[in-house]
Order: sequence, then structure tokens, then C-alpha cells
Amino acid sequence: MERRSFLKTAGVGAAGVAAAPFVNTASAQETITWNMVTSWPKNFPALGTGANEFAERIERMSGGRMRIRVHGAGEMVPAMEVFDAVSAGTAEMGHSASYYWRGKVAASQFFTAVPFGMTTTETNAWLYNGDGQTLWDELYAKQNLKPFPVGNTGTQMGGWFKKEVTSLDDMQGLKLRLPGLAGEAMSGIGVTTLTIPGSEIFTSLQTGVLDAADWVGPYNDLAFGLHQVADYYYTSAWNEPSAVLEGTVNLDAWNALPDDLKAVVTEAARASNLAMISEFALRNAEALDALINEHGVQLRTFPDDVMAALHESSLKVLQNQVDSDPDSAKIYASYRDFQRKVRPFTDVGEFAYLKARDRLVND
Repeated sequence: MERRSFLKTAGVGAAGVAAAPFVNTASAQETITWNMVTSWPKNFPALGTGANEFAERIERMSGGRMRIRVHGAGEMVPAMEVFDAVSAGTAEMGHSASYYWRGKVAASQFFTAVPFGMTTTETNAWLYNGDGQTLWDELYAKQNLKPFPVGNTGTQMGGWFKKEVTSLDDMQGLKLRLPGLAGEAMSGIGVTTLTIPGSEIFTSLQTGVLDAADWVGPYNDLAFGLHQVADYYYTSAWNEPSAVLEGTVNLDAWNALPDDLKAVVTEAARASNLAMISEFALRNAEALDALINEHGVQLRTFPDDVMAALHESSLKVLQNQVDSDPDSAKIYASYRDFQRKVRPFTDVGEFAYLKARDRLVND
């Protein structure tokens, strides 16, 4: 009885300060129903199902007071219009990747992936224990959005190529699907890069619109059947050493929620982030085995001259980004400072262990 009384009081108190049209008058017995639009095909493994599970967690943790209807890409809005739809209030929530919005908010890219940047563990530490979330909130508030990390693919692959890359010369003139800062870095070494929805990658490779494509990793790449249209799979994960998936909430809708439901959404996002990381660790391993041993995929690593050129180009892209955009300068300064702080232990801890394991453990 005390819990019901508290929840009812919290809901009424928040309603008094909410701005239209998102005025919350829900009592403990009433239900708030929101729409979530995503950039993923409906029920697509990990990405789409991760959005579904995020919505389910919110409903369970709220005791049914919040229900989220999840829409796949194209069902309510196109894949690349999630940001605008949530900002405008067409939908209350979104699930996507922030580097898709570089044309709208250049600094958003730092909250998905940075070439040669932090690992997943380091990135989560920046978001949860450093300035990352605060800076993200400040940046997105200008767009009427409240962001959260709601999933992470972990280390992504270097991409699928129709022809083997043996030197930097082989990269010249290739048409490659690769978004974000890494896409700009690729452009700097002579590659033509495009940002297209994942659902279009297979056909684009098949028809020659693309010569190569980055998507996610073995689990999602196998689901799209990319091994059927490209033979060579590159492991050099310079582009997205960690890839955060973002959940967004319309800021007016967020401010209309009582504090206990804000806490529900926040903790559901945190749980969903961990769950997706764990899922990818297993499913990527299983899918990689299938790609190599069942489908004959040729696993490759980029040549040294390609990696050196990509590193140099990435530094130039990041510097240009910082020089041209004050928000990017502020966010990247925080990101780099945090990376410098945590890298020494990563190097003597996990990295040193992985090198020893690779050398000594053969089974």
C-alpha cells in the first residue's frame, strides 16, 4: 500500500510541471504508451531485438505503467530519420547509432565510435564514470533529445571486400559503405565512402553500387548474407574498436515523466547495454566459425601500409573536426584525456593477458 501511494504521488507531482504536448497525468493505475522508432530491420538480430528487449525491460521494471511500441526501419519513419522523428516528437523514443547524424550534429559521432579509439570497456567507463554522459546530454539537449547508451556491438570488423587488398594501391577508387569518422578517414586514403542503411548493403554489393562494405560483425553480417556477395572479410578493427548504440527520448516527453519512471528508463538502458555486449561476445564467435568453416570465407588483415595510411588519415580527420566545431573540440578533449588515463592499465592488464594467452594457450 505504501508503494502504491508513493507511485501515485510521484506521477501527480511530475504532471504539474510538464510542458504540452507531453503532459503526464498517469497515476499508478494508468499506462503511458510510447512509440520507439529504430534504424534496424524489424527483429534484426541483436540490434533490432536489442531495441525490443529494451522496451520489454521498461515495461517489466515499471510494473506495466510504461509500454513501448517498437517500430522497425521504414515502418513509421525511414532508417535515417530516427533522429529527426524523436526530436520533433513524432515518436517519443528512438534506437540507432549517433554517427548517422554527423550532417546534423557533427559532434554526435564521438558517441558511437572513434577510429583507433577506446575499447568497449573504456568507452563505458567514460560514459558512466567520466564526463561522457554529461557531455552527450548537453549536446543533445540542443536538439530536444535525451540520449542513453543502449547497447554496444563491441569491436567491429574491418569490412567485406569483393577483391583481396594486398597494398594501399588496391584501395584506390573503391566504393565502400562506412559511416562516421572512419568513413571520412577512408575517404582520405582514396576510397569513396557512402552511408546507407544496413538493409541496402547486400543489394548494393550484388549490383556493383559498392565494392566493399562495413556492417557490424560476424553475427549480423551472417544474418544479412554478406558472405554471398563478397569473399574477403577483414579483421583489422581500426574503424570501430567499440560501437555504442544510442537510445534517444524526446526531451519534452522525458521531462514529463515522474522521477521513478525516469529511473526505470535509465536502468533499463544500462541493463540493455550490458546484455547486448554479452550477446555479441557469444554470437560473433559462433557466426565467425560458421563463416569460415561452413561458408569458406577468406579471413584477412589489412596490409601494414593500409593501416599506417588509415591512422594518419584518422588523425587529420579528428583534427579537422576539432578545429571546425567547438562542441567536437570539447567532447574529443574529454574523450582523449580519458583514453590517456585508462590506457596504461588496459595495456598492462587485459592487453598483456591476451598477448600471453595467444602465445601460450593453444586450445
